Amino acid sequence: MLPATVAPGAFLTLNYRLSGPDGHVLVDTFGQQPATLTLGSGELAPGLEGRLLGMQEGTRASFDLSADEAFGPRKPELLRPVSRRLLAEQGDPDQSYQVGDVVQFPTPQGGGRFAGTVAALEQDHLLFDFNHPLAGVALRFEVEVIGVL
Repeated sequence: MLPATVAPGAFLTLNYRLSGPDGHVLVDTFGQQPATLTLGSGELAPGLEGRLLGMQEGTRASFDLSADEAFGPRKPELLRPVSRRLLAEQGDPDQSYQVGDVVQFPTPQGGGRFAGTVAALEQDHLLFDFNHPLAGVALRFEVEVIGVL
């Protein structure tokens, strides 16, 4: 019997490691609990998922991904000011913020949440970066496909 092959919609068990261009490990499941996910559900970036397609169960591989292939380029339009007044109204009015803090915001429809990172502190507003933290970063993707359903 041939090993199962990764296809769109497959349920996967895998170990993976993401490293930045300097070799710094960002995410690593090797030696820990393997990850489980459904391909195409958005749990991995499309570029990472694309590299898994066609791999067979039991395969281990490494890929270098450009920033565009991984999480895409940084988009300047995703740097947005948020007034300190609005932050106080929708959160803790006594909250203090620092550059690098990650803040959760409700979606406009109220059904979910999304995160922004404080990029700059101004007198009347904070500048938030709503890009994915790995946008604009080239990555090394190491993966071991343990199981495919």
